[in-house]
Amino acid sequence: MKCLVVTTHPLSDSLSKQLTHQVVNQLEGMGHEVVTEDLYGQAFNPALTVQERASYYRGSYEVSGVTEQVERLLEAEGLVLLFPTWWFGFPAMLKGWFDRVWGPGIAYDHASDFGPIKARLDRLRRVLVITTLGSPWWVDRLLLRQPQKRVLKLALLGTCAKRSKLTYLTLYKSEDLNQAQITKFSKSIEQALMRWH
Repeated sequence: MKCLVVTTHPLSDSLSKQLTHQVVNQLEGMGHEVVTEDLYGQAFNPALTVQERASYYRGSYEVSGVTEQVERLLEAEGLVLLFPTWWFGFPAMLKGWFDRVWGPGIAYDHASDFGPIKARLDRLRRVLVITTLGSPWWVDRLLLRQPQKRVLKLALLGTCAKRSKLTYLTLYKSEDLNQAQITKFSKSIEQALMRWH
C-alpha cells in the first residue's frame, strides 16, 4: 500500500518520534511505500488562511498553500497519525492539518443544499492512530469518553473515508513510563501493522 505517516511533536527526541521510526521501518520492511509528513519538521502552518476559508463554499477550494500535503493525502491507502494528546485534544499542528488539508473537493464534497457532505477519500482503507496521554486510562475512557477517537471515527473518517478501518492505540500515563511499558506498547503497534496486507 501507499502509506502516509503524519507525525506531530516539537521535540526530536520525543517518544512520538521514536515510535514514528518504528512505524516507518516496519511498513517499509513489509514492502509498503511510505511517505512521512513531519508537521513540525516541515514548519507546517496550521492556521487556515483567509483565502482558504473564503474559498470553502465557492466551488474551488484554494489549495496553493498545501498542494503537496493534499497530493500525499489523496494518494494514501494507509494513514498513520502519531501525536501527543494535549488537553484531551489534537495538537494545534495536527488540527490545522485537518483544517487546511481535509478541505472541500479533497476529503469531501459539499451537498448542493449544504446537507450531509459526500466522502472523497475512497482510496484510504487503513488508519492507525498512535497517541500518548499523560492521564490514566479511566479519565479518557470513563469521564471524557475518548473525545479524539470519536471525532476521528465519526466526524473525519465517518464522513470523508467511509471505507477505512480505524485502529486507535493510546499509551496512558506517558509522563511516568518505564521501558517495559514502552516495549509492550511498541509490540501493540507492531501487531496492528502486521494486519496491513
